[in-house]
Amino acid sequence: MADTDDDDLLAALGVEAAPSKASSHTALQERLIAGFEDILRFVDANGRAPQHGEDLDIFERLYAVRLDRLKGMPEARELLASMDMAGLLNGAIPASTIRVDELDDEALLAELGAEAPAGEDDITQLRHVATYADRKAAEEIANRARCLDFDTFQPKFEGVENDLSSGLRKTLRFGRDASVLQGNFFILGGQMAYVAEVGETIRAPNGEADARMRVVYSNGTESNLLQRSLQRALYKDVTGRRITDVSNGPLFGDTMEPDDIESGTIYVLQSQSDHPYVAEHRELIHKIGVTGMKVETRIAGAKDDATYLLAGVTIVATYKLAHINRTKLENLFHKIFAPAQLDLTIEDRFGKPVKPREWFLVPLQVIDEAVERMRDGSVTKYVYDPKSARLVPAKA
Repeated sequence: MADTDDDDLLAALGVEAAPSKASSHTALQERLIAGFEDILRFVDANGRAPQHGEDLDIFERLYAVRLDRLKGMPEARELLASMDMAGLLNGAIPASTIRVDELDDEALLAELGAEAPAGEDDITQLRHVATYADRKAAEEIANRARCLDFDTFQPKFEGVENDLSSGLRKTLRFGRDASVLQGNFFILGGQMAYVAEVGETIRAPNGEADARMRVVYSNGTESNLLQRSLQRALYKDVTGRRITDVSNGPLFGDTMEPDDIESGTIYVLQSQSDHPYVAEHRELIHKIGVTGMKVETRIAGAKDDATYLLAGVTIVATYKLAHINRTKLENLFHKIFAPAQLDLTIEDRFGKPVKPREWFLVPLQVIDEAVERMRDGSVTKYVYDPKSARLVPAKA
């Protein structure tokens, strides 16, 4: 029967030590078998043999060194032949590989970029084999590499940041919904993380379903995390958050929210300004706003307000609504029509330049359509195309 130390070791490796007949292997052979089992588990999880490389995880580099060493030990190849279904021990040792059989423990760990623990000088001892917990931690951290096509993802991160600022999205403590799907955004370790790709479902060593994913981070890096690794990391990170999808929220509902107004009006205005550009495009230039008071009261001082282009305005459309979240509603309008925002700077009454931000070059019929799509909840699936002057389906 295994002694107490071996029982503790097997427990740390996640293997139960069941009572059985005494092993016919020597202590050294047992260690070689256990070390090779670690390599096999790595191959099962990653679909490839461990590799050398300074940018790789220290445990993978340790397994790669160990595999090279086993290849150079005829007695080890004979001992492990029945376990080596993948033929890992049959390949030649790379010519550039350090002669690890001649390295002592300190030299080996130095080669791996780690310091040797004091008082331990035998590499065959399983004290230097990563524990089950250590391997899990390494898997969760994973290696991040520079994302070579980050320019295609950066607009997504910027859009999500804007949505969070405007209230269209919010963050939730991870755990209420523990799903991890393609297209999801999270906050992990202070960085925004985007699940760009999810591979085919695989079976983890414990039999649970898992999948390899491509996760891109807002700092321009990426990693190939396992789905369950990301879930564990989010659970452990006290600041880990899920970023919700864009939602209309309580724009038009039957119950009142803290920021709602009981009733109100969406209003669409045209400017009476004699500014040359405004005069030329008057039929297209509209201001969109939401108010809880009478629209006439809201625009009473338009000619003295730079927000209204320091000119009178004409009400061209109104939409009566109940239970409105005013901030979310206005932000939705501004987000949808942002590509057509009026780029115009005027001077206020004090000669200070002002750039009004609630005026858009959008036909009235398109604004009508946007309001209807807000009512049925489909508006977040559309964007405004200035070239065709219409709402078009948003790209996935």
